[in-house]
Amino acid sequence: MTATAPTQADRTAAAPLRVLICDEMNPGDLNHDGFQIDYQGNMDRAETLRRLPEYDALITRSRTKVDRELIDAAGPRLKVIGRGGVGVDNIDLEYASLRGLLVLNAPESNNVSAAELAVMHLMAAARGLTRSDSKTRAGQWDRKYLGLELKDKTLGIVGLGRIGSIVADRAQGLRMHVVAFDPYVPDSKFERLGVTRAATLDELLAQVDAITVHTPLTDETRGMIGAEQLARLKKGAIAVNAARGGIIDEQALVDALHSGHLFAAGVDVFVDEPPAPEHIFLGAPNLGITAHLGANTFEAQERVGAEIVSRVLDALHGDVSKGAVNAPALDAKTLEALGGYLKLGEKLGRVLAQLLPGAHDVEVTFRGEFPADPAPVVTSVLVGYLSGITDETPNMINARALARERGVNIAIREEQDSPDYQTEVIVKVTGGAKGEKERTRTVGGTVFGRNPRLTRLRDFRVELEPEGFILIASNQDKPGAVAKLSTLLGSWGVNIAGMALGRAEKGGQALFTLTLDDALTAEQLDQVRALDVIDSAYLVRA
Repeated sequence: MTATAPTQADRTAAAPLRVLICDEMNPGDLNHDGFQIDYQGNMDRAETLRRLPEYDALITRSRTKVDRELIDAAGPRLKVIGRGGVGVDNIDLEYASLRGLLVLNAPESNNVSAAELAVMHLMAAARGLTRSDSKTRAGQWDRKYLGLELKDKTLGIVGLGRIGSIVADRAQGLRMHVVAFDPYVPDSKFERLGVTRAATLDELLAQVDAITVHTPLTDETRGMIGAEQLARLKKGAIAVNAARGGIIDEQALVDALHSGHLFAAGVDVFVDEPPAPEHIFLGAPNLGITAHLGANTFEAQERVGAEIVSRVLDALHGDVSKGAVNAPALDAKTLEALGGYLKLGEKLGRVLAQLLPGAHDVEVTFRGEFPADPAPVVTSVLVGYLSGITDETPNMINARALARERGVNIAIREEQDSPDYQTEVIVKVTGGAKGEKERTRTVGGTVFGRNPRLTRLRDFRVELEPEGFILIASNQDKPGAVAKLSTLLGSWGVNIAGMALGRAEKGGQALFTLTLDDALTAEQLDQVRALDVIDSAYLVRA
């Protein structure tokens, strides 16, 4: 006989799930059926340690240190930790994951506030607000200064995520034309927002009167707007960085202001915060500065409390699709069986993101008999593909939801036979800008022991350990290609750690991959492509 599943009324009548809020916030309505929510802002640590074992979830801001001591004190009842706001620096994520605790945050709560601050900096720069304020306070009544109107000007947005999208909407309200560069966002979103797509960053820079950046800070975006990029802007342009310090190179920005190439700029973020008294921004002309105030509005602070409470309650009922920061460890049996494949999937996804960003279709094919259901490997592929390109950090919990949000379709195929290896994972992505021919990129891999191996690039067979920097070059199958490229790399002191060769047929198209100890500069990669024996070359980081 099968037992009847408990109804909502049964669950509500049972002992409520208990949530402790131990830091000051505005948590909104605390009356929710099936839950007991206790709010005591600024609870001291000793009291938190004593009471936490009685609760299923803990909600904090930045004050409470959720370290090993606190997690251990919680005991087995604690399931979820919620952090009101974006950062989770006060939480030991690694240990929380090891203990199987889900950590959530609420990064979207400050989107409007952050976007409006960027627009404020744009408007203040256009009208010389900082300059006029300082002169007036110094007793100089300067009415000769001429600012700029934003109406009919073109704004360039780098990063059309949640905040960038709001900035686009507000700029259109000011009657500005908006162009954006974001290779990871589908055409449908540009069309929905009424924003013109720039195929490259250089294309955007050449046509805009002002630029604002709204991307995560990654190895790819750090310093992406440097002296060379600022020089490509029109003389008299405006630059704004209210995202992360270092996306616009600090020295290059100051130099462009001193030279007069930039009309003005606004920044809310520094590489090192707070800035030192001698920081170069503090003496720069026509530069408006705020102290990382993007999230600091009454409305954002009210939203963050209510939002994190809502997400924690959803998580306690099994919905972990929003705000997940970490991925609690898979059970030991699954991890033992699929650990190497999970690592492989993430690496395949990361390589494909560099070969073809902004794909709208991801197809994962599993060949052969896997030691366990390989479904989690699909999620690990998405984690790798989405890493560094979203406002949230992708993980095994939220990756599928983030993919859906970006319009990515996921297909899974299983083939019983694997002709070349016992098992093989093949990932194909498809994408392309509207009006252009669609492109596909395919990579594949397997696991030897627990170590991932790259086995396929496009239609070519390779066998390479996916570590470090990988130079992928195609050429006609003729003698001398590898020698010429190796000589060039040697002249730069770049060491080759590994090599794999593949070809479609004798004398036809060939492909070879080199793992390098060091990255190549853009100029060096151009020299590789200029070799008469090379048809194409790409550098990716595994």
